[in-house]
Amino acid sequence: MTLPETDHPQAGPRFWTAWVLVPLLVGLGLAALVPRPIVGLIYLQDAIYGFTAREMIAQINYARDHSEVRAVVLVLDSPGGTVVDTEAVYLEVAQLRERKPVVTMAQGVAASGAYYLSVGTDYIFAGPSSLVGNVGVISQLPIAPMVFEDLASTGPYKLFGSARDTRLREMEAIKQAFYSAVQLGRGDALAIGPERVLRGEIWLGSEAVRLGLVDELGSISASIEKAAELGHIANYRVADLRELAGLPAGFSVPFFFQTPEGVLTPYPNAPGFYLLYVPPGERSLP
Repeated sequence: MTLPETDHPQAGPRFWTAWVLVPLLVGLGLAALVPRPIVGLIYLQDAIYGFTAREMIAQINYARDHSEVRAVVLVLDSPGGTVVDTEAVYLEVAQLRERKPVVTMAQGVAASGAYYLSVGTDYIFAGPSSLVGNVGVISQLPIAPMVFEDLASTGPYKLFGSARDTRLREMEAIKQAFYSAVQLGRGDALAIGPERVLRGEIWLGSEAVRLGLVDELGSISASIEKAAELGHIANYRVADLRELAGLPAGFSVPFFFQTPEGVLTPYPNAPGFYLLYVPPGERSLP
């Protein structure tokens, strides 16, 4: 390419400065129009039940469908929840992981169903004193069949759902599915076998690392950095996916543990199967 000639003594330097700066400025302007990659945060600070599961899934779907979200961190402080809702979120996390890395930060409590979600992610952090584990299932047994004078049913278990031994077999099947998820997620990192994992113990984060239930002790910032590393991104920004997904501001109404009379209990407000940790001081029967 032939450059234009000039006889002005200062024109040469000015010309070359413009020749370099103009493309540079144009490039910077175009780069400013490209969205910065995002590490998205999904917070769970409640039990896992219908309401919270729907909100988590909405955020997971947003992350999956928006290319600027390049990695996700689940920030968990939850005792777990229903089997059905935990499994629903777990399966959505599995689909998200097919496209983008997902990291867990076990902050406070990541027990039972919350730990179930953790093992479905690429990497797990925990605080040194976080509570992690509690693999297992709880459920109320149905009452023994009986006859009511003013109520008829078409079968002996129509009113009670199942026999007690059937409920126990179903609980065993759910427990084994939970352990399969732990095996799949932790792989060779798991340093203990099923006889220990399935005792339902809960461990401090520092012990959970030693046993292979957690990868590393760390903080939210460490989990964000790990997610960015796994997503191969730099110059990223961090965003709360709740806001990006257009969900209303969070609130802490304990629907899951509140009876119809408005009484709070440590137990769910309806019978069913639960991947749930109930603290020792709250284990009086409901």
